[in-house]
Parts: sequence; structure tokens; C-alpha cells
Amino acid sequence: QVQLAESGGGLVQPGGSLRLSCAASGSIFGINVMGWYRQAPGKQRELVACITRSGVANEVDSVKGRFTISRDNAKNTVYLQMNSLKPEDTAVYYCNADFSVVCIPGRYWGQGTQVTVSS
Repeated sequence: QVQLAESGGGLVQPGGSLRLSCAASGSIFGINVMGWYRQAPGKQRELVACITRSGVANEVDSVKGRFTISRDNAKNTVYLQMNSLKPEDTAVYYCNADFSVVCIPGRYWGQGTQVTVSS
């Protein structure tokens, strides 16, 4: 089993920044793609960004230029730097991981961390 532990969420004003972290532990040998998804109230969970072990990254259009995904393989940790936050970024953010290299929802999920953007 793989455990994912997110941290870094919170309340921030519009235009502010947050950095989310997700540390993987357990049977992590072979874990490749890791990603961030979010789910706002009343909406479906959606992809925000993903990154392979080799560093190939993708961010969805709605966050491009504002959010950056990165990872530290030595620490088995993936990060999401979120800048210029908007109220519509408010959601629960979930970390995801899988053994594949494809940027689709994988088999392992974190418990989620709340991000609230409000003045």
C-alpha cells in the first residue's frame, strides 16, 4: 500500500500564494506519475497538474502561469506552488499517485487539504 499525506492548505486572500506538499510512503517502489486534483463544493473532482518521475509536467489551462507542480524524488514528495490565487481556486486539493506514466486519476489518494481563497 501507498500512503499520501498532504499539507499546506489554508485560508488566503485573493492574489496570495500557498504551497501544497504531498509525501508518499509505504510500498512506493515504482511509483511514477503523481498529481494534484481538486474538488469544489457541488462540482466533480478535476485534474490540476501532474508530473512523472522523470519530471514531465502538465498543468491545466485554468492554472497555467499561476500554479507550478514539482517533485523531489529523493524525498518522495510532490509540491504544488500556487500563486495569484483566485476565489474560484477554492476547493479540497487531493494528491494522487500511480505506477503508470499517464496523467489520469491513479489508484492512490491522499485525504485532501482545504484551500480557501477569500477576502
